[in-house]
Amino acid sequence: MIVSAAFRGKRYAVFGLARSGLAAVRALVASGADVIAWDDNEAARQAAGGAELVDLGAADLKSLRLDALVVSPGVPLNTHPLAAAARSAGVPVIGDIELFARARRSLPQHRVVGITGTNGKSTTTALVHHILTQTGVSSLLGGNIGLPILDQEPLPKGGVYVLELSSFQLDLTQSLACDIAVLTNITPDHLDRYQSFEAYAESKARLFAMQAPSGRAVIATDDEETRRIARNVRAQLTEVSATRRTRYGVQVIDGRLHVDGRILGSQADWPNLQGPHNAQNAAAAVAACRALGLPDAAIASALRSYRGLPHRMERVKEKGGVLFVNDSKATNPTSAAPALGAYPAIHWILGGRAKSDDLDACEPWLDHIKAAYTIGEAGPMFARLLKGKVGKVIEAGDIDKAVAAAAAAARPGEVVLLSPACASYDQFSDFEARGRAFAAAVERVTQ
Repeated sequence: MIVSAAFRGKRYAVFGLARSGLAAVRALVASGADVIAWDDNEAARQAAGGAELVDLGAADLKSLRLDALVVSPGVPLNTHPLAAAARSAGVPVIGDIELFARARRSLPQHRVVGITGTNGKSTTTALVHHILTQTGVSSLLGGNIGLPILDQEPLPKGGVYVLELSSFQLDLTQSLACDIAVLTNITPDHLDRYQSFEAYAESKARLFAMQAPSGRAVIATDDEETRRIARNVRAQLTEVSATRRTRYGVQVIDGRLHVDGRILGSQADWPNLQGPHNAQNAAAAVAACRALGLPDAAIASALRSYRGLPHRMERVKEKGGVLFVNDSKATNPTSAAPALGAYPAIHWILGGRAKSDDLDACEPWLDHIKAAYTIGEAGPMFARLLKGKVGKVIEAGDIDKAVAAAAAAARPGEVVLLSPACASYDQFSDFEARGRAFAAAVERVTQ
């Protein structure tokens, strides 16, 4: 695990004892800090070895004399009473990423790549890590993906920490000066946690506000909010795009990767990076890796070998010329739209717990839809929205029925795509469970 003398002799409270919270407890205790902890779940509390258990919701935070309160990114800072109590008591509220930032001076010389954005940050993070690994650079994946960063062993000198950073994590971070900060895009999301879309965008912009002028900023300037942020960064800017040519930087135009005016590769050679959104992800990853000093030839080779992430346009199976694709991570219409743009003939499975009452972001690609199969709570609403706009609409109700109907109707060259445009919580515990259910249903109908 990552330990640091920066924590020795200080007093922290940790609220929320899931993976990142427990990692914070372990790292702080091992570093010689005085730690108290709490989780409303009794079983979770029992795992916090080395910490004193104190009900933080009932405690007088001022009397605890805390150096900081460490909370899970899942704690809503805008509504949770503990966050309000900490502000009233003058106690800083931070997260595990801020602890990592404070521990950096104790680590061997290294660099940090931080990646944020509404969509695409997981793929971009995994792709940067893959390119580094393929080129022999020691690196770790962490943040909002993989294992908690504090639970991992420190890298040797010259290593690169690659962190996926959600807006919630950035809200809890004050001093993470990334050597390279990456922004993929900004579209409306999580508006139950923010007063406005502008406030949500400002949360993303924090990643660049924390950078030193000597840092590198990589921003995909394909939407107005990212362009606004790009105009205000202090670090050296590299602009990337998947929709337009820029004066400098990295672009994927018409499926070809352009780097400083040269063609470095083609999206046709990247089987697990299809679609316009993955063009943007690839451009951002390439720019970040070039900023790290990696050679273009090695980057191009690594793009070809990238296998992709589960539940993100994951190729599940091909049978009889029909491709089955699991894009369960697409939990809103904006994140579903790129998958629709990636294939010309689609049997689209969508629905769940809706985050909006429209499919406007998907409209440009509806001519790709041979048939739509709606599921979950949003099924009836989506069926009404799509009738008359796509070839056929079937209210399947659940994934098993949707997969069976789509597999029976699909012809060679067509794609059966789960890209729900919804959260999963009406029928599944999370998007991963939904994706596994889709894969299991595909296996049953293709045996």
